[in-house]
Amino acid sequence: MTLTSAASGVSLGSVLKLQQYCMDTSQTSDTPSTSAPRMPSIVCYLDFISPYAYLAFERLPEALRGVSYSVRFKPVLFASLLKHHGQLGPAEIPAKRDWTYRQVMWLAQQQNTPLKMPHSHPFNPLNLLRLAVACDDAGTPNRYVCETIFRHVWTSGEEASDTARLAALSAQLAPVQDLASECVKEQLKAHTAEALALGVFGVPTFVVDGKVFWGLDSLPMLRDYLLGGSWFASAAWDDASAVKVGAERMLVARGLS
Repeated sequence: MTLTSAASGVSLGSVLKLQQYCMDTSQTSDTPSTSAPRMPSIVCYLDFISPYAYLAFERLPEALRGVSYSVRFKPVLFASLLKHHGQLGPAEIPAKRDWTYRQVMWLAQQQNTPLKMPHSHPFNPLNLLRLAVACDDAGTPNRYVCETIFRHVWTSGEEASDTARLAALSAQLAPVQDLASECVKEQLKAHTAEALALGVFGVPTFVVDGKVFWGLDSLPMLRDYLLGGSWFASAAWDDASAVKVGAERMLVARGLS
């Protein structure tokens, strides 16, 4: 199943003029060394369609326990990331789909996170994404909003996009913007375009200081970075981008033309 992208064809330049990149940059300071250390700011790009995004969202507080940080959540349309990079989603490859569901159910049990597969998956997450965006004037929902929507999808076993359930969810969250407004639509498109401009290719993705950490299994690496791990002071991060491509395959992605 290929999801229709509401963000495809959007000019990155025009959209990104609407929003400032949400990442911290290193600056030279004359502040004495006795001053309080800078608190890292993390931007988490997510789509409620992803079980890995749900598991990472639930795991994040424990994974970063004892670390000072702030986090902002930005909903993006995963289907647009896939289309941009010419990829299929895990649930669009039959054998991988089965494995994905088995793995996420096992992972949920391992990290003690409640998870019950929705009645059907994948589904169109657009209304859920717009609801999340509409819950904040700037389009960056708080943790409660994201948690409520994630659990709507991943703990009930029901249809995530059911109209009656969506209406009840919207009433519970009381968005401050109209879900159908152009402003909400443009904010979601802007988040997605911003993510693409930063090199984001999947969800969940955590961006801090311009560095991209992808996936549930990136949380230990993210923690090490925030704690000043010595590996990040080496040239290793940039060296990874210098590895040459030895061979390329010609691929035609089903449903992404």
